Amino acid sequence: MFFGKLLPREGNFFELFNQHGAQIVEGARAFMLMIQNYNDLTLREKYAAEVDKAEHHADRITAEVNRLLHRTFITPIDREQIHGLINAMDDILDLLQDSSETMQLYDVRSIPEEVLRLGDLSAKCCERVQHAVSLLPKLSESLTAEAAIKTCEEIDKLESDADRVMRAAMSKLFREQPDVRELIKLKAIYEQLESISDRCEDVANLIEGIVLENS
Repeated sequence: MFFGKLLPREGNFFELFNQHGAQIVEGARAFMLMIQNYNDLTLREKYAAEVDKAEHHADRITAEVNRLLHRTFITPIDREQIHGLINAMDDILDLLQDSSETMQLYDVRSIPEEVLRLGDLSAKCCERVQHAVSLLPKLSESLTAEAAIKTCEEIDKLESDADRVMRAAMSKLFREQPDVRELIKLKAIYEQLESISDRCEDVANLIEGIVLENS
């Protein structure tokens, strides 16, 4: 019993998840503002820098979670679940940053409506990820567990919507875009944006697993 009291317990994993979720939402918000104001170079650069800032902050949180895992003997949920969840969350912001950088590297001149629609769906997915993560500390309460599952189902639906938008965008692109260079650029951007909602769905799947094991 005395030995058990000496073991590092719990840690602040849930608080770190919340902090990371806030950076995901901040990065998604900045990304949306970037593409909405894309024709204004000053605003574009400003919001792209905010995406980078959110990604860097999230990287530090991810590193802290992984360090805490090594120092903590008894964790609030399974260690593999903690590791998988924080890295899946980090993938979301990596893709937001990649999408922002790709637009600038490829010298995209204008933003099609499809990019705005995919960006909007991605931002909504990110908001639902933050909400789902915020429920983790109270999964033992049945109403909270049900709310977490419902939020994960909303993420799944948004991912399906993004997939449909992406397929329609690809179809239109190959039918109507005569410039091969623009086609290649936009195809890559559509795929990256749709991947953001895929990563949000990965997080939702992990959270559903956590709910089932801990509620």
